[in-house]
Amino acid sequence: MIRSEQRRLRGVSAVVGLTLLTAGLGTTSAAGAATEGSATPAAACSLSLGSGGALGEHNRQEIRATVPPSVTPTWTTEHVYTAGGPWMSSRFQYEPGPASGGHADGWVAVGDGMYRSQYDTDQNQQLVGRPVYRRIGGGWGMFRAFEESQYVDDSFDRTNEYALRNDGTLFRWTVDAKGAWHKTGTAAGFSAVKAMALISKTRTYDTFLANTHGGALYTIHLPTKLPMKPVVKVVRRSTWQGFDTLLAQGCGKGVLLVGINRDSQVAYLYAVGHANGTATPIQNRGKLPGTFNPSTYFRWGYVSDLDQFNGE
Repeated sequence: MIRSEQRRLRGVSAVVGLTLLTAGLGTTSAAGAATEGSATPAAACSLSLGSGGALGEHNRQEIRATVPPSVTPTWTTEHVYTAGGPWMSSRFQYEPGPASGGHADGWVAVGDGMYRSQYDTDQNQQLVGRPVYRRIGGGWGMFRAFEESQYVDDSFDRTNEYALRNDGTLFRWTVDAKGAWHKTGTAAGFSAVKAMALISKTRTYDTFLANTHGGALYTIHLPTKLPMKPVVKVVRRSTWQGFDTLLAQGCGKGVLLVGINRDSQVAYLYAVGHANGTATPIQNRGKLPGTFNPSTYFRWGYVSDLDQFNGE
C-alpha cells in the first residue's frame, strides 16, 4: 500500500522534489498566496491536471497561476486502461525514476469496483510493461466522489480514504500499515454537494472545499479522531453551482483551485487564501485555455511528504 511505499520514498524526497520541476509536475510557492490580491504573483504556483480519456489514456498538463493562467502542452500515456477507462479517480502520485521515466500510482473506480492502479513509463511517458490493477472491493457504483488524504512527516504517517455516496453520506476509511481499510466514520447530510477538493491535511484533521447544486461554497472540516464529526462553514453563498469538478493544489497558506464545467467544457482557475468562512479571499485568475471535454479529472501529486496542503 501507499503507506509502506512512502517509507521507501522519504529518503529521496529532496531529489524527487527537484526532479518534479523538470518532469512537468510544477512547483508550489508561498509567494503565490502571499500576493493573492495583486495582478500577478511574485512566483506563480501551479497545479498538475490529470485526465482519463475515452481510449484509456492518462493525460497530464501543468496549469500555472499567471494572469491570465497559462497551460503547458499535454503529456499523454496511451493504453493505461481499456477503452472507456475509469469514471472516478483519486489523485495520482508520480515518482520520477533515477534516470528517466517514472512510476504512477493511484485509485480508480472502473465499473462497480475500486482498484489500485500502478504503471511505469519511459522518458516519453509511454508504458513500460503492463499496468497493475488490484481490486479492493465492489459496490462503488453508488458513489460519486473519492479522494485520498495522506499526511506524512518525520515521525507520523497516516492515510485516509474519503468517498461521497449518492445519498449524501460521506464515508471515511483509515488504511493501516498492512494496507487494510478500516471504516472510521460516516456522516450524512451532504446530498447537496456537487464536487469536493482536498485543501488541508494535518495530523489531526482533513478539510475539503465543496460546492453545492444551489451555488454555495463550503469548507468541510473533518477531525481525524473518533467519532467523525464534520464542521461545515459557508465560504460563499452563491454562483458556484456551475462546476462539476473541483481540484486543488497547495499554494503557501492557501490553494490553487480549478473548477471544471463539463456541460460548457470550460475551466477556471482561482487563488483561494487561507479558509476563514465568508472572509476567505478568493481571486479569479481567469479562464483556462482549451476545451475540457467530459472526462475523469484528477490531480497529479507529489510524494506525500512534499504534497503539503495548508488551506485551512
